[in-house]
Amino acid sequence: MEQRAEQHPGPPAESSAVPSAVPSAVQPPDHVARIQAAWRRERPDLDVAPQGVIGRLHRVATLLTHELCAVYARYDLGEGEFDVLAALRRAGAPYERAPGELAAHTMVTTGAVTKRIDRLERAGLVTRRAAAEDRRGRVVALTDAGRELIDRAFTDHIRNEHRLLAALTPAEAAQLETLLTGWLARLEPADAPPLPSPPPAR
Repeated sequence: MEQRAEQHPGPPAESSAVPSAVPSAVQPPDHVARIQAAWRRERPDLDVAPQGVIGRLHRVATLLTHELCAVYARYDLGEGEFDVLAALRRAGAPYERAPGELAAHTMVTTGAVTKRIDRLERAGLVTRRAAAEDRRGRVVALTDAGRELIDRAFTDHIRNEHRLLAALTPAEAAQLETLLTGWLARLEPADAPPLPSPPPAR
């Protein structure tokens, strides 16, 4: 999924869907802890401690994806289509990139990004034309309708991200960002190939 570091233009909307941060307290075992307990019983010869981090990250990522995609769906977009429109919009005028650039910026294969472009073109949100410097190449550009849509969708998306992150204190969020940044740098070299995209949700 694409990097989203831009700041929300206004205060985040309040919502009861995500609880505010609360002081530490004794919590009952969560789903991951119950799985670990079962494995410790069945395979006491294995150290299943990594599940405490990786299992919870996986569940958090799944829940966040569900919450983010709910906003994209308001604009009749899937996650991949939103990423392509956002990559074009943040390119600046004239809001265009080559398909290979889009694949790199959205961190998927060129085959996956081509399918996304096809859907967006059918919806009238992007156009394709021959590159001026190489008639064999292609350039993908936002249409006026595409730019208007991604501006509205991105504003709603950032408001949603603020809402989701409100479950942490500012200090917790900063610490988590530092930890994830360092871990990601170790797992994902700068020259790593794009990840294959999952099947479309719709």
